[in-house]
Amino acid sequence: MMTVVTRADDPDDPNPTADLTPTTTDAPTRLPAPAPRTSLRSRVLTGPRTGPRSTAAWILLLGSLSALPAFTTDMYLPALPDVARDLHTTDAGAQITMSAMLVGAALGTLVIGPLSDRFGRRGPLLVGLVGHVVTSVLSIMVPNITLLIALRVVQGFFNAAASVTSMAIIRDRFSGAEAARMFSRLMLVIGLSPLLAPTVGSLVEGWGSWHGIFLVLALMGAVLGAVVLRALPETLPVERRVTGGLPAALRGYRTLVRDRRFLALAVVPGLGMAVVMSYVSGSPFVFQEHFGLSSGAFSLLFAVNGLALVASAQVNAALVRKVAPIRLLRTALVVQLVFAVGLVAFAVTGVGGLLGVLAGLWLVLAMQGMVPSNASALALTRHGEMAGTASAVIGALQTGIAGVVSPLVGVLGATAAAMSSVMLGAIAVAILVLAVATPAFRREGGFHAGVPASS
Repeated sequence: MMTVVTRADDPDDPNPTADLTPTTTDAPTRLPAPAPRTSLRSRVLTGPRTGPRSTAAWILLLGSLSALPAFTTDMYLPALPDVARDLHTTDAGAQITMSAMLVGAALGTLVIGPLSDRFGRRGPLLVGLVGHVVTSVLSIMVPNITLLIALRVVQGFFNAAASVTSMAIIRDRFSGAEAARMFSRLMLVIGLSPLLAPTVGSLVEGWGSWHGIFLVLALMGAVLGAVVLRALPETLPVERRVTGGLPAALRGYRTLVRDRRFLALAVVPGLGMAVVMSYVSGSPFVFQEHFGLSSGAFSLLFAVNGLALVASAQVNAALVRKVAPIRLLRTALVVQLVFAVGLVAFAVTGVGGLLGVLAGLWLVLAMQGMVPSNASALALTRHGEMAGTASAVIGALQTGIAGVVSPLVGVLGATAAAMSSVMLGAIAVAILVLAVATPAFRREGGFHAGVPASS
């Protein structure tokens, strides 16, 4: 028997908590219902209820994820000549390990993008990070260049999860000019890759060998996985997910490919990535083999050029508040073309020597920070309802185009003239694509403040 408190029968009492009278009852004691139990799988896929508390924390987390593929590439750069020697291959053979990762990333984005639209962002992201760790560990033990190339393809596939889901998460939470600002802020974090990665890679190689670089990459993937598991919530609710499996994914791709403006805007970041990767894959041979710089000096030079990318991205983040992203994109590409012509002139004639090439490269890369962020934000704004699939197309074009174009530097001789000529060609094609395929590029007002016009 227990004593409970009940209210006296007075339905007109304006203060129902004031008149309480104790009574006795034989009813058993009722304990509070236990909280519903969730499975480990459910907790992993759903994540915490709240994410990072500030925009800066979101940028740091998503930027770190987006930078993982770039860090995996840039950290490996100073070791390319040693990889070629240790695995008994040519300079071009060592460069293929870079292109192989891009090819794998292109395939990965096409698969992981639709999966993130169907199953949410966290699951594919965590699987990708686990795959990154495993392939990094296996790369330590490779006996020949063929196996290393194969592992880099697989590593690129898994790394695509980090970049694709990061873009989709931004689109889940932001749109239009605000998304463009977020992409520009991400460039600050991503831009740390060329500042830090080659230096870290050079130090690790100096302490041991290039194999240690992959051990550090494995540890990075493990740390990011732990942070995602603990701090990143699921940003795509179940009711907004795409159903239908493979047919739905194919329909989504068909819709995107038929959108001429989207496709043009999606190609531009790919050509921009070709500019960067032509520089990234060619620079170790141009500056270390041709100009005779040491590994440490090359790392410092690479960091200085990385500052150009970071600075321009932050200028873009400020300008996009007042200037339409399409106008910024157009201006940046035209100015970049002029600088690229100057770079080719320095490289071909030899005027200015090393300083001439460095000055031209810095100016070209300074404009690059304004190109992918604006083009990607404009493209995603058109198809926010399937941001994962749209991000996959953008990512696949980025890595696919770069993977096809950047090896031309090695084919043409891995000289300063070859590197600068390939960069110039990619910029010229980007301008041509926009001029022909995107009416907004030919007339002002086609996009207003980052939002496509209804017409």
